Amino acid sequence: MKSVEQHIADILAVVADPRPVEVDLLRAHGTVLAETVSSPVSLPNFDNSSMDGYAVVAADLETASTDAPVVLPVIADIAAGDASPVAIRPGLCARIMTGAPLPMGADAVVPVEWTDGDVVRAAFGRPVRVGDSIRRAGGDVEAGTVVLRPGARIGSGEMGVLAAVGRRTVSVFPRPRVVVLSTGEELVEPGRPLGPGQIWESNSFMVAAAARDAGCDVHRHGFVGDDPATVLDVLEGLLVRADLIITTGGVSMGAHDVVKEVLTGQGTVEFTQVAMQPGKPQGFGVIGPDRTPIVTLPGNPVSAFVSFQVLVLPALRRLRGLPPTSLEGVRARLAAPATSPGGRRSFLRGVLETTGPDREATVTPLTRQQSHQLSALTTTNALIVVPEDVTELPAGATVEVLVLPRPA
Repeated sequence: MKSVEQHIADILAVVADPRPVEVDLLRAHGTVLAETVSSPVSLPNFDNSSMDGYAVVAADLETASTDAPVVLPVIADIAAGDASPVAIRPGLCARIMTGAPLPMGADAVVPVEWTDGDVVRAAFGRPVRVGDSIRRAGGDVEAGTVVLRPGARIGSGEMGVLAAVGRRTVSVFPRPRVVVLSTGEELVEPGRPLGPGQIWESNSFMVAAAARDAGCDVHRHGFVGDDPATVLDVLEGLLVRADLIITTGGVSMGAHDVVKEVLTGQGTVEFTQVAMQPGKPQGFGVIGPDRTPIVTLPGNPVSAFVSFQVLVLPALRRLRGLPPTSLEGVRARLAAPATSPGGRRSFLRGVLETTGPDREATVTPLTRQQSHQLSALTTTNALIVVPEDVTELPAGATVEVLVLPRPA
């Protein structure tokens, strides 16, 4: 059997690095930045008021108090966006709105709440310091400063920064197009009645959701039966819309393992056994004229889930323009005993939490660990790693735990 690390490396070898594209700013959301972004101007690019109030010379208000307010003539009313040149000198003030440019000669802004709000002669009942309530030019970003670097994932904050530095388009690595397909004559679309020996199809929904959580654009084709000609025809029709195809089912040693039958000899596809539990039967390669990568996962639901998280996620990260790393690993104390078959690395579903006054990480193996027991995934937030040469772990043992990603 092949090692987990070798199979991950083999999948990565057939996945090409993405090419950047220039997109409109709104379309960049959720993608990965492919360029260095610098600010062409200082932010803000002029001194402005951070409050609604009055622009003043601070020295004029040194003696101001509630009992003896200082009264100054108001010579201007400056709104945000007002480009009219305004200047004041000692003994005068100007009414100013939040974001409006600071008039020449002013060195402080007094909040309107500290005054009587008069628009002709304003009374000030307390002193201010030089620089109060002023946003200085370059106080956020100096002109020429790098604000985002390649590899940044563009979320709401990054979108705001890109717009603030004047970008209408940006170079990004687009979301990978992932197509998900399940196989099996026993499958029925959810919502339709079950016949004898049939089950509702769940793998394609689960894997499609996981790929979407990983930042991909996903097309769930659904499922096809076990007719080889139909499966091949469907796969060939999906190539044009995919950067990666993921199938589930039909890859083991059975008489009706159609994916293995159809894809053996196609492109570079090869089928193998990986030393992992669950998820031993696997396949991968490229097919079609554009050498589209395909990863074939087992049909048991938990096997498909674990295989996706352990084996496929690094490839999706590469397709997104990110380092092809695996799930985050932490160390935790095992809250209950765990067993594993010898010679295979087990990925046991568990619940990771921090407990006690020291906030120690503990992980509890779930009781339903068989590869068809899908319901346990609703409480699973981690995979407990049991090495190939270990068959039993006592409660209290320190183990490696892979933290499963959760959508926002």
